[in-house]
Formats: sequence, structure tokens, C-alpha cells
Amino acid sequence: MGIEESSGTGSQERTIPGWGSVEFGRRLGLKAVAGTALVGGMAALAEASASAAALKSGTIKIGYVTPSTGSLADFAGPDKFVLSLVRSASQFAKGITIGKTKYKIEVTVKNSQSDPSIASTVTTELIQQTGVDLIVTSSAPETTIPVSVVCEGAGVPCLSTVCPWEAWWGGFTGNSIGAAGNAVGAPPEYCTMFFFGVPEFVECFLPMWNRVLKTTSANQVYAGMFPNDSDGNAFRAAWPPTLSAINSAEGGTPWTFVDGGAYTDLATDYTAMIELFKAGSGGKSCDFFINCPLPPDFNTFWKQASQQDWNPKLATVAKVMLFPTDVYALGDLSNNVATDCWFSPNAPYKSSLTGMTASTFAANYQKVTGQQWVQSMGSTYSLFEVIVEAFKKVKDPHDRKAVANALKEVSYDGICGPLNFSAKTNPAKGVGIIKPVGIQWKPGSTELVGHKKFAWSPWVVDNTLNKHIPLQATLEPTNA
Repeated sequence: MGIEESSGTGSQERTIPGWGSVEFGRRLGLKAVAGTALVGGMAALAEASASAAALKSGTIKIGYVTPSTGSLADFAGPDKFVLSLVRSASQFAKGITIGKTKYKIEVTVKNSQSDPSIASTVTTELIQQTGVDLIVTSSAPETTIPVSVVCEGAGVPCLSTVCPWEAWWGGFTGNSIGAAGNAVGAPPEYCTMFFFGVPEFVECFLPMWNRVLKTTSANQVYAGMFPNDSDGNAFRAAWPPTLSAINSAEGGTPWTFVDGGAYTDLATDYTAMIELFKAGSGGKSCDFFINCPLPPDFNTFWKQASQQDWNPKLATVAKVMLFPTDVYALGDLSNNVATDCWFSPNAPYKSSLTGMTASTFAANYQKVTGQQWVQSMGSTYSLFEVIVEAFKKVKDPHDRKAVANALKEVSYDGICGPLNFSAKTNPAKGVGIIKPVGIQWKPGSTELVGHKKFAWSPWVVDNTLNKHIPLQATLEPTNA
């Protein structure tokens, strides 16, 4: 599989070919730079930003860029509820004291419309017209990378989340991912982020694969549904070697990968791919499944797979089945489909702003909105927890370099658990890592949330990466 391991007695180095050629983040970064051309380019933007920073005031201005509409809108679904809680917290409602000065905090929201170019434009508006001191952003590379790159060029602190760190890192000029999956290049001066990357995806899914492998007659052959787009090509390059390296380091027997082919987004007929997965390798069909498609593509594919009698023992999916909308669209075919989870109501975590528990947070969301809790509410809330921690560390909240440096030193416990932006185990300084758990969608409501019964809920079935979050149900094969 092209994996090289050190022969010494120490830890093994994972060599992961392919990451160096992944251009996903870089292309989005270049789009961000191009997007500033309409307002005079990066140099003019940086000059305008510096002028705004020189105007001291008693208000700390925060910009929030989020995909309120468009293909990524599900991520932003909880925004209004989360922002209402943030704005009612004393730090935002009454202000915070820094040194001997009390500052109000003002939050301005901008919609990226799930479009990288618009993300760049609205970020520029926040810097030039609103004069923000700091920008936070969330929800997939198409928003977070353009926002971060514009902020870096303008010298404005930026904190982002819900983007694989490898893609985010590659968005900055001169940065890349090395053969071992490591960050190559210098950390951006003004930008930080928290989420996780491909190794965490693997370490979340592989334990579930191994457990099903031991309890069933499954073949050790897995299928990959990776489209011919930026996400798909990145996963295609990184997933097989990363899986092989981690599996080898743990003493596992090799897995065989069957690539479904670089199909076009929004395809309507997956028959050829399904036949390939049924044929598998060496006379053994694919009994495990990994993907990263657009949600409608998975919906179409999964229905066709069932109709054509390809039923893998365990499906572990990425980028889809994060939200109830995906699940209800599939109905019974959602049963025991697994994915990653970075915020769970049954976690023993609390808000650093108010002391509110994760369980209460999710329960109140359901009570107020009538909607089922979603993972992105936790990461969005954490954005505002982190910036408050950073402001505690500076003498002047309008000193953008000081705030940017403070973000890189934040270490605290909050609604998504412990986050340490300067931990030695991080891939780079200023890149905080959340440890996800594995969930499966099963019928019924989880006990901890309550208030309303839902037909389907995500149940924690594997906590290999995060023992703090208790199991809620037994891992079961997706198909017996």
C-alpha cells in the first residue's frame, strides 16, 4: 500500500503518500485572495484593517461568517438559538473587563451562502465596513478557508471550526501536508482553528470495523465512494494509506481497498459502482464502506445499493448523516449507519460561559425550536467560548496581534470538552483537536435529551478516542 515504517524500537512513523498533491485548501485560499480584488486587493485591505484597529473604542466587534443558506445550510441551522444563548451570557450581555476597562461585545453575522467567493466578500465587508476586532467562522472548508485566508492577509484574528485541519492548513500560501500527514510550513500569524483530521476519522471508524469483523463473517475488504471533487479526491489520496499505517501500527492484518471511481457530483446511476463493490477483490465482496459525498448523492446511492442487493456489514460515512434531515430522507435505510460525532448531549461537559451542561444545551434547543439537536450547535457555541478565553489573556482587545497570539495559547474545558491550542500533540500550534466518538443512527430518542420523541437518534456506540463520553447503545452491523 506504499506504507513505510521505521525499523527502530521506538514509535512507528506513518508515511502517507498523496497528501502533498491535495489542492483542496489551496484552491479555496486562492479564491479568497481573488475575491478581495474588487475592493483593492490584500494590501489595501490590510491598510484599511490597520486603520480600523487604530480607532480604540469601548466595544469589541466580532464578526461571524456562516453558511445560513445554500448546500451547507444544515450546519448553520442552530445558529439563531446558539447566538441567543451567547448574547444572553453575562460576558456578552453585560460586557467583560480587561485591565481596568469594561468592554461591550457586539456580534455581526454574515451569510456565506455556502459559496467561497461570497465568504471572501462578506469577510472583507466585516473588516472594511464594520471594523471588526476578530472574526469567527464555521461549517466546512468552502466557508472557513476563504474567511481565514482573507483575515490572515488583512491582519485580523480569526478562529474557525468544522473543517478538516489538513484542508484548512493547505489554504495558506506556502503550507502543505507532508508524506507522514504532518503540517509543513509556518502557522498563520492571525488564524487558529479547532476540529480534527483524517487520522481522527480513521481512529474513530477503524475500531468499529474491527469489532464488526470479529463478530461477523465479514470480509476484510472495504469500498470507497469518493467523488471527483475536492473532498473526494482528498479522501481518496489520504484514507487508504492513513488506514493502513494506523492499522499496521496496531498490529492489525491488512485491509483491501476497492475504489468506486471518481464519479461526478449529483450523478443519478451508481450501478457500475455497486457492481464493483459486490465483486470486491479476490472473490470477496466489500463488507465495509467509507465515503464523503454530497448528501443527495449518498441518498441516491444508498437506495440503489439496497435495491441491487449490496448490503455491507458496516457503513461508516463522512460528510453525510450528520444531520437528521439526511436520516429521515432515507427512512429505514438509515438503520445502524455510523458516522463521527464531535458534540454529544450525553458528554459530561459544561459551558465555560454559564455552566450549562451539554445535556441541558441540547434539551433546551429541542424545547425552544421543536427541532432535533445537531452536532454543529456545540462547535458553534465553542467558538464564542474560546474567544472569551483569549480576551482574558490580553491587555487591549483591539490589539489584533496580541489577540491572535492569545488564541494560540487557549487551553480550557467547555461545551465540546477540553481544548488546548498549544498542546504538543497538536499537528501545529494554533490547531486544536477534538476527539470524536462513533455513533449509529437507530430508532427512538436518547434518554438524556427528552422533551420530544424522535423517530431516529444518533447513539454513541464507540468511544475509543474519547472515554469521557459514555456509550449509549451496542454497535451493531448495518446489515446482518
